[in-house]
This record gives sequence, structure tokens and C-alpha cells, in this order.
Amino acid sequence: MIYFSRVRYVTEDKHRSLDTTKRIVVKVGSSSIAYSTGKLNLFQMENLVRQLADQHNKGRDVLLVSSGAIGAGVGRLGLTRRPKTIPGKQAAAAVGQGLLMHIYEKFFSEYGVTTGQVLLTREDFSDRRRFLNARNALHALLQFGVIPVINENDTVAVDEIKLGENDTLSALVAGLVDAELLILLSDVKGLYTADPRQDPEASLIREIREITPQIESLAGGAGSGLGTGGMATKLSAARIAAHSGVTTVLACADEKDIIARVISGEQVGTVFWPAGNKLENRKQWIAYSSAVCGNIFVDQGAATAMIEQGKSLLPSGITGVEGLFEMGATVRIVGPDNREIARGITSYSSVEVERIKGVQTGEICRILGYKDYDEVVHRNNMVLEL
Repeated sequence: MIYFSRVRYVTEDKHRSLDTTKRIVVKVGSSSIAYSTGKLNLFQMENLVRQLADQHNKGRDVLLVSSGAIGAGVGRLGLTRRPKTIPGKQAAAAVGQGLLMHIYEKFFSEYGVTTGQVLLTREDFSDRRRFLNARNALHALLQFGVIPVINENDTVAVDEIKLGENDTLSALVAGLVDAELLILLSDVKGLYTADPRQDPEASLIREIREITPQIESLAGGAGSGLGTGGMATKLSAARIAAHSGVTTVLACADEKDIIARVISGEQVGTVFWPAGNKLENRKQWIAYSSAVCGNIFVDQGAATAMIEQGKSLLPSGITGVEGLFEMGATVRIVGPDNREIARGITSYSSVEVERIKGVQTGEICRILGYKDYDEVVHRNNMVLEL
């Protein structure tokens, strides 16, 4: 994991205005739209749809990332808990996804809003061409006045191509469509200084400007029996969104008119402000979407040159290679303390890097018989620790 920043947080109220927001992504978790039995909570779903339709009618672009497909399938199949096997989860998703979408379509149509289903996997983000295709498709839906209802494609996804949970998916989608606001609706009111169920003096953190291990330590374990995401995944999503220039608000789905209240600037939930150094779209993809294929280890001199001077990675600073990858693959760049310091697209394969590691640029042609690039990873194709 690349840690991009250090953090401050405040617990006192401070005015925040988000009413100029033009494009929002709203993520709702399984526990917010389904009962513990797995049956869908129609009252909560209709309430959510009404709020989203209202924002849509105000002229805002709205995208909904909704969990609940597997949970709905669990309920329809009469199971008492989520299946543990991948085929079982895929079967539950196949049954539940149609049910979930049918109910969303019914509720949205009552408000005169058209919806479109979009199912994604990590491969749709990690492959640059598919990434751009997904971006273009979502932009087209928004131009047609459609509210996309997005979920991970659990019917076909296996561990190798899964995002893991919809908190991450919603943050990636927010960056994909250049959204300004991401609202994570859950069964908690926000991030607290301690677990409020165990510490009566725990206070709600109103805003966070940077995320650090200290803040991450406040996150608990996994979510409910129907969901997969806990507070840690929400913090990870907020970090991804922050470096895409997106404001994130974590709030409770049960609170009345919560979406309108968040946008109006009311002090509800926890707001994570975007980083000042927003990554350009290509570097967002390198940092968070592309599949990492291996590691390149560097010495202290190379680490310092990249971090402090913004230099490209040259072969002279490389001490080792791990994994098999081709030219154009995304790799982690690991410093002498075994900490990831950057991520980038390599100009040479792992076999070539192994042969030229530690040598000067002028020696590349002699060793390989050719030299396509001076740099193993060019700074324009690299995301550094910021």
C-alpha cells in the first residue's frame, strides 16, 4: 500500500459546503438495504431512491454503487448466511442481482428516472483499454440523464479479479467519472476516536484532511454478516478518492434525508477532504487501478532521487527484481527498508531489468544488445509517495 500523506482530524463542528457539487457517487452497503435475514429492506431502498431522484431532479449527475446482490440471493435461496465458496457466492449473486436491480428500476421509475445496470470487476480497471471503455460508457449514461446502478460482477468474479468490496469500487468509480463527492452510506454515523459501543467517551470525528496509520488504527474489523466491508475499507476508499480530488463523506444511511443534509453542509458524518495534489487521470490508474505484476528493489540513492528530486528510475539504482513481468507492466518500487515508495509502468521486462540492474545507462546497449529507453521507469509513468 502506498501511503500518500499524513493526517489531522478535528472533532468540533466546522462549516462545510458541498452544495456546488455537480456529480456525486453514493455507495450503500448491504446492511443498509437488507435485513439480517438477507431479505431486502424495501422501505430503506425506497427512501434511498427518493433522495437520489431528488438530487437528479436538481440537475446533479448521480451514480449509485449498491451492495446487496449476494445478500438478496441469500434471502431468496433461503440460506441463513453468505456462502463461503466462490461458486456459492456466484450462485447467490446470479439470483440476487436481478432481484436487486428489478426493485431499483421499479422505485426509480415511480419518480420518472431511468436507470442502467453496470457490472464491473477489477479487470475493468486494471486493463487500461477497458478502463477507458468503462469511463466512456458511464459518461454516456450520465449524458442521457440515466442514473447508473453499479455493482461488482459477483456472478463471474473470482478472487484474482475481485475488488473485494464496494467501498473500493465506489472510490474507483468516483475517480473514473471525475466526481466531486463520494458519499459512503453505512450503519455507522462516521469515524469515532474509539469504538462507541465500548467507550462512552468516544467522539465523532467531524473532518479528516489526511490519513495516517494513527487514523487507520481507529478502524475496526469486518462489516456485518451480509457485507464484506468494515471501517478499514472505508478509510482505504477515502484515501483513493482524496487523491482523485474527490471529497468523501461517511454517514449513516438511517438518518433522515441524509444525502441532502450532507450536500447542504450540515454537520453529519465524517468528511474526508481531497488532497491538494490531485493525481492526473493516468496516474490515478497507475496508483489504484492497474494490476501490480512485480517488485523492483532500489538503493537509498535511487529512493532519494525519486522522492526528493522527482527523478526517473535508472538501472544504476536497482538492486533486485521480484516477479515475472513484461514491458509496460505496473510494478512496485521498493526502497532499502522494504517499504513501497512508488508505483509505475516499467520500460523493460523483469528478465531485462535483472540483467541491467546496477549498471550505468550507457551500459544497457552493451548488455542487452539494444537500448529502447534510458529509464527503467520514467517519472511520467510513476506515482511517488507524496
